[in-house]
Amino acid sequence: MTSDQSELLHALHDVQGPALFRYVLRITGDHSFAEDVVQESLLRAWRNRAILEQSDEAARAWLFTVARNLVIDDRRSARHNREIITDAPPDVPSPDKTESVLDTWLLSDALLTLSLQHRAVVVSAYYLGHTVAHIAQQQGIPEGTVKSRLHYALRALRLALQERGITQ
Repeated sequence: MTSDQSELLHALHDVQGPALFRYVLRITGDHSFAEDVVQESLLRAWRNRAILEQSDEAARAWLFTVARNLVIDDRRSARHNREIITDAPPDVPSPDKTESVLDTWLLSDALLTLSLQHRAVVVSAYYLGHTVAHIAQQQGIPEGTVKSRLHYALRALRLALQERGITQ
């Protein structure tokens, strides 16, 4: 680049740069992209010496046309169509819960094979965390009956899980 060409480019930048930036910013709404388009437009003007030697109006029209075409090309590009710009980072990946969901489903299915009385004491004791005394009081049965139902319910539950290939 000759010093004459450098001076012409600086003059073009000083005269047309701010207006060109405002124009691109208005049509895109993206500050950093507008800066890139202005820079690319001026780079293309530098590569085309004839533009630098034209009148201010002709150079301005050429720069604005180049900038508009750069924006159109970008908007038509695959990058623009597939890229999502966001200020928030993407969600943090969570661990795969498929196995626990499957276990829950299999256990629920096995619990349904128990009688209503057996299922009630198992759910009260193991899911709700109630004591034998509390379960007996709640259901109006002796504590020994609760213990007996828990014992036979767990045996039946183990058998149901064995049938499903869960336990041995």
